[in-house]
Amino acid sequence: MKLSLLGSGLLLTALLLNGCGPSAAPDKAGESVFRYGTTAYGVAMENAGMDPHESYKGWSTLRYGVGETLFRFNEAMQPQPWLATGYEFLDDHTVKITLRDDVNFSSGARLTGAAVKACLEDLVKRHKRAADDLKLASITADGQTVTIKSQEKAPALINYLCDPYGCIIDMQRGTADDVKISGTGPYIVQSLTPTEIVLTKNPAYWGGRVKTDKVIVRSIPDGDTLTMALQNGEIDATQGLPYASLPLFTGNAKFKVASANTSRVFQACLNFTTPALQEPAVRKAIAMAIDKDKFTSVLLNGNGTPAVGPFPANMPCGGDAVHTDAYNAEQAKKLLREAGWTDTDGNGYVDKNGQDLTVRWLTYTSRQELPLLAEAAQAFLKEVGIRAEVNATDNYNDFLKRGDWDIYAKAFVAAPTGDPQYYFTTHVLDSSSYNSGHYHNERVEDLTRQLRGEFDPAARSRLAVQISQQLLDDNAFIYASHLKMSFVMKSNIKGFTAHPSDYYEITSDLEV
Repeated sequence: MKLSLLGSGLLLTALLLNGCGPSAAPDKAGESVFRYGTTAYGVAMENAGMDPHESYKGWSTLRYGVGETLFRFNEAMQPQPWLATGYEFLDDHTVKITLRDDVNFSSGARLTGAAVKACLEDLVKRHKRAADDLKLASITADGQTVTIKSQEKAPALINYLCDPYGCIIDMQRGTADDVKISGTGPYIVQSLTPTEIVLTKNPAYWGGRVKTDKVIVRSIPDGDTLTMALQNGEIDATQGLPYASLPLFTGNAKFKVASANTSRVFQACLNFTTPALQEPAVRKAIAMAIDKDKFTSVLLNGNGTPAVGPFPANMPCGGDAVHTDAYNAEQAKKLLREAGWTDTDGNGYVDKNGQDLTVRWLTYTSRQELPLLAEAAQAFLKEVGIRAEVNATDNYNDFLKRGDWDIYAKAFVAAPTGDPQYYFTTHVLDSSSYNSGHYHNERVEDLTRQLRGEFDPAARSRLAVQISQQLLDDNAFIYASHLKMSFVMKSNIKGFTAHPSDYYEITSDLEV
């Protein structure tokens, strides 16, 4: 099996690191500069840019300190006021939000209710996922307040406003040019390409002194290149180091590591249009054949937690709140035999009606864990007699659209809003944008409708457990592991910490 990155991307990375490609202006004398190499920025992640109203670019806006949201998550993933000072639900559909009165955009314009209204209206006009989440009926502005009315009951509205697409930007500056995006954060975009962002500090930042003058974010998708860049001092910190490289830096006085357990889950979606996968026994056998403990402990070097369902153990609806069949290769073989799948020609793979049981495993390379999972799954499935043909490509969307796949593995932040509703509405309903496998279950549809209208946190957790358990009982998804995210940095770096949300990276506290 060949798992390779795009050669052109590696060439461009090499050029950047050698100073031969497009880069920042030379550093000024006495200027403090933070150089950051990451695997999490680029075209493949759909976040190459700064317009939060387009695809996943809001992650870059928020991660790299250009934009901020009305509310933000604390370490327990509970929403806290940020650009807002508080909120009040006027009824089940309507919330009134009060804004800070001391915030300006980097353009110099003041943050007002009218500015927030203009931003959110443009958001739902252009961003389908946000429109589906927020279901806005109306927004009214009055001075430093905005009143948002939803078409449905809105128990998760404040959580959704923490999503990176909710970064509040100055719509008078517009969104046509990513470099000119004007947010309220500690940094301003100086230049931007699909492989590099150069940021300068916002001298008028409302949140206080910005401790670093300049930040350069570089997309470095190749793990060996990333490792060497940190070793050679070409970058000051990194995210996404290969797990095999981490021991080079842990225990080394020249470096330090900041880690956080996140809700990013490595999951495999099964395609219900594939005839063999319409058989419950086959789906169950595939799920039982995946050794999650070995994948996490060996291939991830313990930098993750074996997953049961979509949510991590620190959420009330995650961890042991749900259950699924444990790894059991022998039981998986038995299930296949009972379903009529046996190896009649002795080639090591089970067959039926003259056809080997073969699954096309689709994934992408920009998350280092996914090729590792593909490699492991291929070996695990072979052990029970299933042939897995791996297609690891960053052009995965083309294959998804054509239906040229049977199992699609990806990384996804299951609770980016700190609430379970987001995952279900995006993945498991007939109307979900990411229901790639065409999964359908009437009970799941009904329970999710109830969840959308339930305000009580305990009742929401109970509904989430029921939905998650149904997904597991149907073996619609295989949840392999939750990510333990690590930042590795030089020992002189301060204020650069990992957060469970996977959002807040570059802040005013960053100091070289």
